[in-house]
Amino acid sequence: MKASSAIIACICFVLACCTPPAPEPTPPPAATAPAPAPAPIPAPMTTRPAYDNWLDAPQTPGNWTYRDGSGFSFATFGEAGQAAVFGVECMKRQRTVRLVRGARSNIGIPTRIRTETADRMLTVTPASDGRPMLTVTLPAADSLLDAMALSRGRFAVEAGGLPALYLPAWPEVTRVVEDCR
Repeated sequence: MKASSAIIACICFVLACCTPPAPEPTPPPAATAPAPAPAPIPAPMTTRPAYDNWLDAPQTPGNWTYRDGSGFSFATFGEAGQAAVFGVECMKRQRTVRLVRGARSNIGIPTRIRTETADRMLTVTPASDGRPMLTVTLPAADSLLDAMALSRGRFAVEAGGLPALYLPAWPEVTRVVEDCR
């Protein structure tokens, strides 16, 4: 039995010598700088198509609505449930018509009104009460108002830095102009 114990001890010794040592534990990774955040994906560039003739541009989405009040009447253009993008207001006592562009600015903006028969530059100014609108007032007899009301189906409002509006010349515009005369 002594011999077998010696043999077993020898075999254990040989096996212990032949097995590779346990791997040393790897040190924890050094603190690394966080990976840079991926660059934001830029919004796709959209360009407005250019039209040789503004009459070929699609109509601005929306509809006209008319309201008659005491001493004034107005027609506004826009999409249902959203703020109006343009308006025509008659101040009956003053016999003036105010054109209103729904937008915010701190300064006057050159604006072109285009119709089939007229093309005029005006400067719209911010509303004095701080509302987000730009306005210009014209006498009720101004021929530009007739051109807007009687234009071949539409007129354009082009204000520097704002999207152009291509508005239908519906009866609401004519009605407001006639209310002031």
